[in-house]
Amino acid sequence: MKYLIVGLGNIGEEYKNTRHNIGFNIVDAIAEKTKTTFQSGRYGSLAIAKIKGRQLFLLKPSTYMNLSGNAVRYWMQMEKIPLENVLIIADDIALPLGKVRLRMKGSDAGHNGFKHIIEVLGTDAFARLRFGIGDDFPKGFQVDFVLGNWSPEESTEIEKRLSVCVEATQCFVMMGIQKAMNEYNNK
Repeated sequence: MKYLIVGLGNIGEEYKNTRHNIGFNIVDAIAEKTKTTFQSGRYGSLAIAKIKGRQLFLLKPSTYMNLSGNAVRYWMQMEKIPLENVLIIADDIALPLGKVRLRMKGSDAGHNGFKHIIEVLGTDAFARLRFGIGDDFPKGFQVDFVLGNWSPEESTEIEKRLSVCVEATQCFVMMGIQKAMNEYNNK
């Protein structure tokens, strides 16, 4: 069985340690755990991992956040991966720092990456893992906050939470989104 695990983010050094790139950080952690490396491919960097007979296509789109749907659609079609085997990982300002929330489907909630994926796929019925980055910014400064770098204190907290995201992703692959939601939405 094949799975597409997509970490949303923006390419380029200026975005490397930003809150908006937590999706990239999480798929990097999955690649490290499964001892695989990323190679440049069409629409992004791709790593192929195996977990108990399942093949995971880990993707960091190179399309920038607002055009992520193009990369998702391409790799779903290229590898013939069904929608129920797709997990999109992204940041969420509506969740406290480090909080993990899995869902089977849902709106874009103002996230441009999710918005484009929904537009391109024509559905919001795909699994997603949202990682809380908090909302500690003054009114009107959301973009600066999201595209800002983690503070040293935040970085320490993030490192602790990455393993939970890796485990949640493995649970999704092995047991499905419902089980992953039950296990990890309260951790």
